[in-house]
Amino acid sequence: MSETLIKRIHSMSDEVVDLQRKLVAIPALGPDNDGDGEKEKADFLIDYLKGLGVEDIREINAPDDRVSCGYRPNIMAFIPGEDASRTFWIISHTDIVPPGDPSLWDSDPYELRVEGDSIIGRGVEDDHGGIVPSLILTKALLESGLTPPMNLGILLVADEETGSHKGLGYVVEEHDDLFGKNDLFLIPDFGTPDAALVEVAEKGMLWLEATVTGKQCHASTPSEGVNAMVAASALVLLLNSELPIKFPATDDLFSPPTSTFSPTKREANVPNINTIPGKDVFCMDCRILPEYSVQEVKDAIAALGKTIEDQYNVTIDYHEAQREEAAPSTSMTSEIVTRLAAGIKEFYGVDARPEGIGGGTVAAILRRAGHEAAVWSTCVHNAHQPNERSLISTQVSDAKVMARVLFG
Repeated sequence: MSETLIKRIHSMSDEVVDLQRKLVAIPALGPDNDGDGEKEKADFLIDYLKGLGVEDIREINAPDDRVSCGYRPNIMAFIPGEDASRTFWIISHTDIVPPGDPSLWDSDPYELRVEGDSIIGRGVEDDHGGIVPSLILTKALLESGLTPPMNLGILLVADEETGSHKGLGYVVEEHDDLFGKNDLFLIPDFGTPDAALVEVAEKGMLWLEATVTGKQCHASTPSEGVNAMVAASALVLLLNSELPIKFPATDDLFSPPTSTFSPTKREANVPNINTIPGKDVFCMDCRILPEYSVQEVKDAIAALGKTIEDQYNVTIDYHEAQREEAAPSTSMTSEIVTRLAAGIKEFYGVDARPEGIGGGTVAAILRRAGHEAAVWSTCVHNAHQPNERSLISTQVSDAKVMARVLFG
């Protein structure tokens, strides 16, 4: 691998800050997060790539009438290599999550703040921490005049935060001819502060909304109604205690090594204190080890729910907000993992640690399509939080690791 390329990347801290500043200032919220999509950010990125001299840029737009432009933009930038038959793909997402309560931020979430090596703002880690290293690698590669041994493909996708149906899911479904069987796939969207974790597997996922219906009445005469909140609370406690018993398997590849079943969101029921609620709605987030199917878990929830229906004289309806069966895992001896491990060792001085996670990434879409994909980046681990933070130095080093993967 060219020392010229690595030296050029090493000198690009100011480019990291400049890119992050411009990206943070362009909110890219999908319509499910009350935004107008990713077009403005995509337009900036296309202009940036053109300014670098990238000649092959393609837009793969997923129709979506919920946003003003009518589509969700997915961008592919392609730099040809000596071996035109294979491509190293770096896949990042352009959308972000809302900042949340502004009072919890120490500064404007859409204005980059720099504190030494730290940069703060919405999106600096998730997923500008993937976008920016891939862009400075591209810039350094073109400025160095080098032809990589294989093609470099930069794919910037929409809709990752709300399901990827208009993002990588759309790209794979409609344009699967882009990807070859010998291609390498890196998704820089999850990792650890020490850079060691390489994600090779993900659990199945079920986001379930349960609506418990009883009978509303005045709180002074509770016997005239059926308190849906009491029944829903009983169901929450029952699911919380029984599901781990019904699905007890462990797998040390994953952290945590068990399936998890977490009650999360609860919707408001009645607006006043002196009314017995006739409807109560809560949600469960289930992360399921691959040996169990999502349907098995859903059936177990329904069976436990039936005991609550009978005991409390309520009805319970279920709605799947999201459902993903566990995808096949990436082999720990696959080429993408071994190349990543070499780069991590060279530039971070640590041994790579392949693991499975409970969170979902777009790698699952690729794995279901038969591709070996690895998820890796160096993360502070405060995505989605107030005062989201990332490090300039690790984004430079991550670009070096990407270069190591590309050049082998």
